[in-house]
Amino acid sequence: MTPSRRTILTSAVAAGVAATSGVASAADTTAAAPASHGGTGRGPRQEVFGHLPDGRDVHRWTLSRGGTLLKVLSYGGIVQTLEVRDRRGETANVSLGFASLEPYLTLSPYFGALIGRYGNRIAAGRFTLDGRTYSLPVNNGPNSLHGGNQGFDKHVWHVEPTGPASLALTRTSPDGEEGYPGTLDVRVDYSLTDDGALRIDYRATTDAPTVVNLTNHTYWNLAGEGSGTVLDHQVQLAASRFTPVDSTLIPTGDLAPVAGTPFDFRRAKPVGRDIRRSHEQLRFGQGFDHNFVLDKGITRRPEQFATVYDPSSGRTMTVSTTEPGVQFYTGNFLDGSFAGTSGSFYRQSDALCLETQHFPDSPNQPAFPSTVLRPGQTYSSSTVYGFGVRRA
Repeated sequence: MTPSRRTILTSAVAAGVAATSGVASAADTTAAAPASHGGTGRGPRQEVFGHLPDGRDVHRWTLSRGGTLLKVLSYGGIVQTLEVRDRRGETANVSLGFASLEPYLTLSPYFGALIGRYGNRIAAGRFTLDGRTYSLPVNNGPNSLHGGNQGFDKHVWHVEPTGPASLALTRTSPDGEEGYPGTLDVRVDYSLTDDGALRIDYRATTDAPTVVNLTNHTYWNLAGEGSGTVLDHQVQLAASRFTPVDSTLIPTGDLAPVAGTPFDFRRAKPVGRDIRRSHEQLRFGQGFDHNFVLDKGITRRPEQFATVYDPSSGRTMTVSTTEPGVQFYTGNFLDGSFAGTSGSFYRQSDALCLETQHFPDSPNQPAFPSTVLRPGQTYSSSTVYGFGVRRA
């Protein structure tokens, strides 16, 4: 993003608590009918998408399976487009992005990007680990956001196909990159399942103690990219608590109940029902931009916690994760200055994000689940975005 534009604010995660029910199960929807790109086709396809100022190629990879068509860039591991069918059998791209490489290089809405080393905010761009204080770039008001000025979203990843509808993206983040200690070896796998779900698996190891919190920052509009607001999308989150923030969107350390607040999504409701209510937290975020504490807690395998439904198209999305929390963000800082893949300009609440992660600012919050990774340990996280249609 250029200095004259506001940095797009989002990301996060949360803390684990006892498991409860409250999210519609996959049985409540029917699988989307296979589109013309259903099946495995010829496997991942590669093409040149653009060139960096230093001449390096940026490639776009296309995956197709189970009625889903996915396009991923080697730059930033970006989900550029994801196409699925609606209840009428019509196909649309449901993720926000740019049609060419240049805007990804100069703007910072994080459309579809891999986020690291640390997703979300770290207060004042500082944290202490094993008695040593580390300083990070301050790129979001007084805080550090999404890994700093040159986070994982601003690097070219090495990409290799690993199956008929899967890719492995790898890179080594050197010791001291953006102020973070330790050399971090990262692998992120994108794959489409037989039923067209997008699965993202994250792995990382380090040679020195560090902090890690990886996520993906795709903006979703199930009515189709560029179609307008998502305020009528119905969202359900199995989260009984959230982490309130201060005016700079840093968690206060509290785990507040959602009951009786606009943050109660335990039963499905339209995004816009409470977004304009008089509430200090909504004022701070200019809408929803908060970490929800998932009732399921940290799990060994991805467990479903969210359902999103667009009444106009019938499209549904379920989200499952191993992570303890999610940042629910309603595109509050989209200001009409970004022209997307369809040529439409994105405005406030034209998309929503569900970024699965640990708590923001965990390195400075001892009561939050730890994001410390040490030599000999492996960071591991998985998230699955499933797609279907509701017939009525």
